[in-house]
Amino acid sequence: MKYKFQWESVMSELTSRERISRILKRRPVDRVGVFESFWGDTQAHWIEQGHVKEGEDMADHFGFDVHSAGWLNSEADPDHKEEIVEETEEWKLVRNGNGALLKWWKHKSGTPEHVDFLVKDRAGWEEHARPLLLDETRLRDRVDVEGYRRWRNHCIERRQFFFWAGVSVFEQMHPMCGHEYMLMGMALDPDWVKDMCEVYADMTMKVQRILFAEAGPPDGFFFYEDMGFKHKPFLSPAMYRDIVWPSHKKLFDYAHSLGCPVMVHSCGFVEPLVPGLIDAGMDCLQAMEVKAGMDLVELKKKYGDRIAFCGGMDIRTLESNDVKQVEAELRKKLPTAMAGGGYILHTDHSISTRVNYETYRYFLRRGLEIGTY
Repeated sequence: MKYKFQWESVMSELTSRERISRILKRRPVDRVGVFESFWGDTQAHWIEQGHVKEGEDMADHFGFDVHSAGWLNSEADPDHKEEIVEETEEWKLVRNGNGALLKWWKHKSGTPEHVDFLVKDRAGWEEHARPLLLDETRLRDRVDVEGYRRWRNHCIERRQFFFWAGVSVFEQMHPMCGHEYMLMGMALDPDWVKDMCEVYADMTMKVQRILFAEAGPPDGFFFYEDMGFKHKPFLSPAMYRDIVWPSHKKLFDYAHSLGCPVMVHSCGFVEPLVPGLIDAGMDCLQAMEVKAGMDLVELKKKYGDRIAFCGGMDIRTLESNDVKQVEAELRKKLPTAMAGGGYILHTDHSISTRVNYETYRYFLRRGLEIGTY
């Protein structure tokens, strides 16, 4: 792959905000960016071991370049109080503001089991959800303005890059009606699913406008969209283009209108959707899950002249707690990922309780050593 710019000299030490801004534009920097996600259980485990202080921010503890805030409540009824339908020592069955019935573990992190959904088709959507999502009197209830303001000021003080972060339309739809009903709808009633995408996208932008008017704009937008599973995306590229893409384009265009780049997170195998995401305006792809079939090196070769990348380092090598495996993973991928700019060091998932604190420290230290230009 040939890059269209000549490598230029840069300052030996950029601020985190400057560094990430340049990386997302694939411009020269002093080193790769650093960023990571952690299970809540992992942080608690490391606090118990004495590695991290109670209440300490993980991004500050490890010196990350990035922070985020602004997550909005996309449930149909944002004021709905958790309704526990059934409970044991290990789990609880909860009905949420979408009317969905979910089974959650009580003592460990994890994705809930989908038990039942109030909305299963267009009629259920129009009766139970759509009117609530269109209710503009409740928009401000969907976001923690003060929490966003606090983290934005935190990043300004520390010169970190600050993302508004939250789910986008795919991740807003399936908690409403479940993956099965959503995907059947794409095949049997695509206009219904298109309408859901449009309503969620418009609601999201209205909330963002309120948030940014009150507390200031971010440096970038970070959308979560888990659109794949092992070796396949949930939907075909043609379905993506027809149903989801127009709403992604609308959201990404709004971000760009504020001068903000767009990072998109997607677990699972989503490579077939990447060209469409790029055309919609994605500036950076995150997290590139290895066990699902994603390959950072190949993606860099194919699309590195158009987008930046964040992630792609196999979490399983860190979970082995074998520093030789960690070293091999970094040496295998990092030189290619950082070539020509445009890479932020991150695993392909998030740091689980199986990763020792010392192992993660090693990964970060060696990543910065190898990742310095």
